[in-house]
Amino acid sequence: MDQDVVILTSYFRERYRAGGGSLGGALIDACGRRSVTASVLLRGIAGYGPGQPTGAGRAVAAPEEPPLTAIVVDTGPRIDALLDEVAEIARPQLITLEPARLLSDEIEPLWLVEPSSEATKLTIYCGHADRVFEVPAFEAACELLYRRQVAGATVLSGSDGTAGGRRRRAQFLRHGADAPLMVVAVGSGQRIGMMLPELGRLFRHPLMTVAKVRLCKRDGQFVSRPETLSGDGAEAPGRMASQVKLTVYTSEATRVHGQPAHREIVRLLRSAGVSGATSQRGSWGFHGEHAPHGDHFPWHGRHVPVVTTVIDRAERIGVAFDVIDALTPDRGLVTAETVLTPQPAGVRSDQEA
Repeated sequence: MDQDVVILTSYFRERYRAGGGSLGGALIDACGRRSVTASVLLRGIAGYGPGQPTGAGRAVAAPEEPPLTAIVVDTGPRIDALLDEVAEIARPQLITLEPARLLSDEIEPLWLVEPSSEATKLTIYCGHADRVFEVPAFEAACELLYRRQVAGATVLSGSDGTAGGRRRRAQFLRHGADAPLMVVAVGSGQRIGMMLPELGRLFRHPLMTVAKVRLCKRDGQFVSRPETLSGDGAEAPGRMASQVKLTVYTSEATRVHGQPAHREIVRLLRSAGVSGATSQRGSWGFHGEHAPHGDHFPWHGRHVPVVTTVIDRAERIGVAFDVIDALTPDRGLVTAETVLTPQPAGVRSDQEA
């Protein structure tokens, strides 16, 4: 199956509650009731967002609480039907919408071409329990992507989620028991498009999305600025505001000013007044010529990948990119893409996200 879908992403803090329970649980409950195609709840390791002070003059922050990210994939009409419920549950946190192409069941090769300033982002939705001849399917997918010379891939482990209405939860007494996973890869559209059938055969029920992204940096080398995205798309419809999402792929082992790169990026973005950022630790992955590795001995807690997401208005995203550019001189991948953010009645589209 090959169809157009929308990816809804909600960013919030772990302490927020809904209906007497956790906000993240309430969002995944809503996804289960509506039998959405896929949903994943990710727990971050660093970040800040709406309602938290930014800028050099901000007050000393309270002890950091983990940021959470809920990702939902489904067709446009079904996401529209879900959006009001998610907005009611998550208010006033940030919600974004972005288009993608969903591939499932019998997956055929795709002819994906892009200019040198663009790349293809492939996201595979699967479970920790999925196996290929006793090997975790996510490891097999990363190995295949590595052999086919895709630029890099990161496995993000969810704590909760659904697949076609079926609940997938991490169980802490049973390590990784069918926890939801996302394998996020970025690389040449031609390479990724031709290997899609082989990737699909690794999974009993393959489910993946592809989307175009703008390359800003690769291996620390400058490619293009994110502001050039602002004129790529049509005007945002209705109560939607157009913003730019920067995604920064680094390693837990990379240090800047004596700190992990992602923490220094988040700290300086906040000081610069950028409206929000979230970092998530991967459990497995690779970049460039480094073979797939991650959260197994002897790499545990040292060389796992980290993904940092930054969202702001097009006219302000350049400030964020300048911070990130200065902190990734030798390594790291940075991409940009346009997202839409729903604006509640009475909220101006030029407010902070």
